[in-house]
Amino acid sequence: MKYDQIAKEILEALGGKDNISAAAHCATRLRLVLNDESKINQEALDKMDDVKGTFSTGGQFQIILGSGTVNKVYQELTKLTGLQEMSTKDVKDAGAKNLNPIQRLVKLLSDIFVPIIPAIVAGGLLMGINNVLTAKDLFIEGKSLIDAYPEIADLAALINTFANAAFVFLPILIGFSATQRFGGNPYLGATLGMLMVHPDLLNGWGYGSALANGEIPVWSIFGFEIEKVGYQGTVLPVLASSFILAKTEQFLRKYIPSALDNLLTPLLTIFITGILTFTAVGPITRSAGNLLTDGLVWLYDTTGLIGGALFGLVYAPIVITGMHHSFIAVETQLLAEFAKTGGSFIFPVAAMSNVAQGAATLAVFMIINDKKIKGIASAAGISALLGITEPSMFGVNLKLRYPFIGAITGAAVSAAFITIFKVKAVALGAAGLPGIISIRPDSIAPYVIGMVISFIVAFVTTIILAKRAAKKEQAAEKAS
Repeated sequence: MKYDQIAKEILEALGGKDNISAAAHCATRLRLVLNDESKINQEALDKMDDVKGTFSTGGQFQIILGSGTVNKVYQELTKLTGLQEMSTKDVKDAGAKNLNPIQRLVKLLSDIFVPIIPAIVAGGLLMGINNVLTAKDLFIEGKSLIDAYPEIADLAALINTFANAAFVFLPILIGFSATQRFGGNPYLGATLGMLMVHPDLLNGWGYGSALANGEIPVWSIFGFEIEKVGYQGTVLPVLASSFILAKTEQFLRKYIPSALDNLLTPLLTIFITGILTFTAVGPITRSAGNLLTDGLVWLYDTTGLIGGALFGLVYAPIVITGMHHSFIAVETQLLAEFAKTGGSFIFPVAAMSNVAQGAATLAVFMIINDKKIKGIASAAGISALLGITEPSMFGVNLKLRYPFIGAITGAAVSAAFITIFKVKAVALGAAGLPGIISIRPDSIAPYVIGMVISFIVAFVTTIILAKRAAKKEQAAEKAS
């Protein structure tokens, strides 16, 4: 295989070396930042046998080449362009300059929450195990496992403690990640998070009942009262406070002499941000967060299958825009307030959408004769079933259009079905077939049935639409 020739053809189709400002590669894709994406000759790229698919997201234009090929083509491309080798993070940062304000906000939330997902996933899955042990009628009629086997009661209690840790101390995780993203000292951010969940404060989950009973403790300072309330399991308060902390630290470092910087900057940063957090920022954003959570739960509980079908229908188009990354913050809040929300309804809908995309792609694999698309569809379809849909959507479904219509149809029908049964997740994870381990135990059966519905509807609809498209092409050929 002549990798230099492949690189030359790709470079020419992209508008020449002057149109490439940054380049890197991952396991299967070239990740490029272009000065002007309108210069791309998409038709030329589609005709290349070695190009398995292309898509643009997050300010990057990505070309799917496959493992073993992408690194060698990348080496030749860097020689032709004169660009230095870059990491995917460097390219991601460069691509951010091409984003609009909404896309930048989504990227910001993604940058903050993606690093802490493993901790939330671990906590959520442990919560699921605890639910399996304590749920009545799951294995034994009228009893839970700990009712039937009292000797494992303490094991369930131990697992529950492990499960709750990430959510009780969520502000520490977010404080560290958010402050780092905003350009501040992440350890000061973690300290701020610790301050917001300090054991001397009223537990944040008991705030509602304490408010109703008039039992909220306060600091009384010069006649001014500040509520001593914690922010366990919250998202918005710590996000806002972390932003203020980072900007306060940056401001102070400009004016405090270097000899006193290490002494005064951390002291004043924590003190000023802490005062603002407990007097204004925290109470306001706590109310906003509660309204958001309550609103989403109300919407899910009241709109029923119509709301579920609509969400399933638009989920894949939202993924195309990249806006789905903003759901991470919402899901984190839903999971953190599990006692009130029962878990996240977003994850199961995402899983239905991903399975539908995979089913539509596999339908294309079964019926299409084009060897190139057939080769992409086999691997991409399986990948989508496992929760990774980009190769499926951008490499096959959007390119042919009718599979994408089939996929969103399957997603809408299956999302409506799981909404009827109030299927919810207790953890984040791979939104697809492996997602079953993230689902609340009492929701597992309808979740599995929902995936079957999603697959069948998307697969059959895609085949029907493919036959219609073929008939139209034949009619057009006869007319010409």
